[in-house]
Amino acid sequence: MSEHKTVYKWFWVWDFQKEEMWLNEMAGIGWVLEGVGFCKYYFIKRLPEEYTIRMEMNHAVNEYVSFMKETGAEYVGRMVQWIYFRKKVEDGPFDIFSDLDSKIKHLDRIGRMLLIIGMANLIIGLANTFNYINIGWINLLCGTLLMYALGRIHGKKEALERERVLHE
Repeated sequence: MSEHKTVYKWFWVWDFQKEEMWLNEMAGIGWVLEGVGFCKYYFIKRLPEEYTIRMEMNHAVNEYVSFMKETGAEYVGRMVQWIYFRKKVEDGPFDIFSDLDSKIKHLDRIGRMLLIIGMANLIIGLANTFNYINIGWINLLCGTLLMYALGRIHGKKEALERERVLHE
């Protein structure tokens, strides 16, 4: 019988690389990602270092999942727009982003999502500030946090763009 475990863990959107690193550390000790939920990760016991885990923010689910399956990757699950994959180490290296430009485009996707949701929260928060219920501060707080996240993602993007210039 397979051994399973569930871990509850929070990652900020700008720490998606830390999340992926943690998932690979778990796989390295034999706990392979089997499913995802909101701040919830489902693992199954396998051989240590048998799988590599990758994740990406991508809204084109069906076409993209089919493409990834053709490369030998297994679809693990989805949380909002984040898609999780795993691939056996014996099948060779597994990277979703092949170059700096694809990494920059990924950060652009994350940034656009943060900008849209953040601006919506700021606008709603400002509109509700003058409302008799006065709960606009919640949206203003969320909007501020999302704008902070946008700044962190933008910083990562700028670092990659500087790196690209060095390699040209």
